[in-house]
Amino acid sequence: MAAEPAGDPLAVDARASELVESFCEALRVERNASAHTVRAYRTDLVDYLRWARRARVKPLGATHRQLRLYLAELDRAQYSRTTVNRRLSALRGFFRWLNVTGVLEEDPAGALSGPRSRQSLPHVIRAADMARLLSVHAERDAAGRVRAQSPADLRNQAILEFLYACGARVSEASGLLASHVDLAAGQAKVLGKGAKERIVPLHDLAVASMRAYASEARPALLRDRTCEFFFVSTRGGRMGTDAIRKMFKDALRKAGLDESLSPHDMRHTFATDLLDGGADLRSVQEMLGHASLSTTQIYTHLAPERLKRVHAQAHPRG
Repeated sequence: MAAEPAGDPLAVDARASELVESFCEALRVERNASAHTVRAYRTDLVDYLRWARRARVKPLGATHRQLRLYLAELDRAQYSRTTVNRRLSALRGFFRWLNVTGVLEEDPAGALSGPRSRQSLPHVIRAADMARLLSVHAERDAAGRVRAQSPADLRNQAILEFLYACGARVSEASGLLASHVDLAAGQAKVLGKGAKERIVPLHDLAVASMRAYASEARPALLRDRTCEFFFVSTRGGRMGTDAIRKMFKDALRKAGLDESLSPHDMRHTFATDLLDGGADLRSVQEMLGHASLSTTQIYTHLAPERLKRVHAQAHPRG
């Protein structure tokens, strides 16, 4: 198909909107993109369409220079580098798809470059703080006193232990199927980004917490109902990602910790602790489910004790 014909720039908005939806559907079906990713791409592309309407630019016929004007406007509006680069990624993907599918003859976004992002190191939870966090719903409090655990306590403890035991994402904990948990073997199968499955090992403390939840709390929460997911809500349905994040924030508050911490920081801490304990980078990559080793390498900056040990063992004067 030829490039978009000339005419009133506003007249192509409906067509552009239809193509955005088709592109998002292609992301979901052909690339197995998560619902979160599809939603983010759609939001960013709708923002571009709104800018094109204001600027009287044909959204499907924009030139390289006009797309640079859009990015410049984002910069003037003081959007963060991360946001600008995310919207640029959405534009690149959309225009590449338009070009490949024959809607457009050229790809004006292919040579666009965004602002260089500052690489910030992941936040790691200190060992003492992790112990306080994991004691909030535990059988014993931070002072070692035994207390009664409600079904919700047992579930929350199992979720926290699971997140720290294997570095799972919140979405992976929420989507964990009961049939994919093998406590006898000390492992679970999680569904990660791009619908990729991986087996994650579980240490004994996590297995104990998850077994107590599965045998005592889960039946009480289900109340004769059925649910395919391992972690269930008080209503007997799937424990959603928002509910897990809310539980995590509540646990931080009860532990007296910084409430800006997130469940993803448990994942960062898991990876860093493994490397600090001598794990090789490739194994950590497999456990985290990273597609590229370069993504995992950032954690090497957070494990100075491991580097010191390697230096001492390998250097002639170590």
